Amino acid sequence: MTHIVSDSCIRCKYTDCVDVCPVDCFREGPNMLVIDPDECIDCAVCIPECPVNAIYAEEDVPADQLDFIKLNADLSRAAGWKSITKRKEPLPDADDWKDKTGKLSELVR
Repeated sequence: MTHIVSDSCIRCKYTDCVDVCPVDCFREGPNMLVIDPDECIDCAVCIPECPVNAIYAEEDVPADQLDFIKLNADLSRAAGWKSITKRKEPLPDADDWKDKTGKLSELVR
């Protein structure tokens, strides 16, 4: 199994999770992070680090977020979505977006 990043990360991109990942499985896009399912070792140390609760074990993904399983896999291989291994500042308006839901239309690929 793997872990996935859900739509809660979109327009926030808090990177607390990358500091604790032992295998550097996070990939960075313009306005969110994803997890490479081929690299994730299912250790779960990233889950409690996410301030917006955007990370789930694949078997625990809420029904309305199931599309994010494939999305994480696809975007982790997309051109321009590079490995991120060091914590960065969140997006400037992250606090304005952190409690919003249904942000898939805001995703920049």
